Amino acid sequence: MQVDVLDIKGQKTGRTVELPADVFGVEPNDHVIYLAVKQYLAAGRQGTHKVKTRAEVKGASRKLHKQKGTGGARKGNIRNPLYKGGGTIFGPKPHSYAFKLNRKVKDLAKISALSYKAKDNAIYVIEDINMDAPKTKQVAEVMNNLKVADKKTLIVLPEYNDNLYLSTRNIPNITSSLLADVNTYEIMNADVLVITENTAKIFTEEEATA
Repeated sequence: MQVDVLDIKGQKTGRTVELPADVFGVEPNDHVIYLAVKQYLAAGRQGTHKVKTRAEVKGASRKLHKQKGTGGARKGNIRNPLYKGGGTIFGPKPHSYAFKLNRKVKDLAKISALSYKAKDNAIYVIEDINMDAPKTKQVAEVMNNLKVADKKTLIVLPEYNDNLYLSTRNIPNITSSLLADVNTYEIMNADVLVITENTAKIFTEEEATA
């Protein structure tokens, strides 16, 4: 898949990069995408919900009345779950929602997500953005030039760039991520992917060494 490299003004540089078909041109698997997104969201849940059982609520432990002979139902103490203020039966307890996915499943999900973006022509390859200092205005201008300023955008970088990170974090619809850290949820949650030229070259190099 040949993609033109754009400059920061949104114009073609005359260079192209080859995005490998085995990453950007496969038939997407919706189910593994669902599993990967579900795992990401589940791992983000705190799971700190808690209710008190009859052993934890306030109240005396004495038996309310004798077992037999009253004509009424047998009762334990006032902390009985059937009483107002009593404990809760089978209530939620703190636990983790995280679950494991095999590496191959996660990789296929990420490849499927990238292939969806490629099919939708939602991938832009731009020359590397070099910044001497954090400049939010400069990044916003680049996004305007690419005509993606009104879309949720994920910028994928080959390595951590402090100035670019600080420049994007104040723009609500733009996030940046390292290629090594990007996940299926981030890809699917974005409307467009903006990949730097050096990032795109990594895909080509990995395919050559595979």
